[in-house]
Order: sequence, then C-alpha cells, then structure tokens
Amino acid sequence: MEYRASYRYADMSARKVRPFAALIRGRAADEALELLRFYPNKSARLLEQVLKSALGNAEDRGARDVDELVVTESRIDGGPIMKRIMPRARGTAYPIKRRYSHLRITVSDLEEETGAE
Repeated sequence: MEYRASYRYADMSARKVRPFAALIRGRAADEALELLRFYPNKSARLLEQVLKSALGNAEDRGARDVDELVVTESRIDGGPIMKRIMPRARGTAYPIKRRYSHLRITVSDLEEETGAE
C-alpha cells in the first residue's frame, strides 16, 4: 500500500531541494528521517516535514508496520514564479524571480509490492 504526503508552494526553489530528495529515495523511511535530521539546510527541514507527514498518513490509514516502510518516490516539481523588479541606477530595472516548488513523497510496504508481481 502506498501512502503519500505533499507540500505545495514550498518557499524554496526546486533546484535546491532535489539533491536531498535523491538522497532519501529508495531508503527505509526511518533511515531517511535520520539522514535529513542531521543536515543543517532548510531544504532538509522541508523534506523532513513531508516525510513525517507521509509516515503519519501511513499510521493513520492502518499500516501494519510503520518501521518497514520504504521511500519509493520523492519528487520535487517546480512551482509558480513570482516576478518582481529591482530598481537600479539610471532608471533601469533588474528582474527578481521568486521560485516556489512542490514536494511529494510516497512511502510504501516493500513486501506487498514484491508479492503482487
């Protein structure tokens, strides 16, 4: 069974979060949570929140053993871009692009997937 959690419109660009998503993809959920806990980056905090939410969803929906869940999908998609301008010298303007992202994590039981194939 798959359990999902998502965080839409995260206040960080997708490019900064993707390396941490690749780090936890395919690992056991508790191991991924420990990995993210010891990184000092804001993107690790965001992914940690989403992973905790996915584990909470699994527990709420009746997963047999939450300790044996595996992160099967950790996807970071680009969100909308807020466009602003910064006034500069001699009447010119520089663009400012405020980027957002959508975080999505899926955890699942590994035994059920192998038994279904």
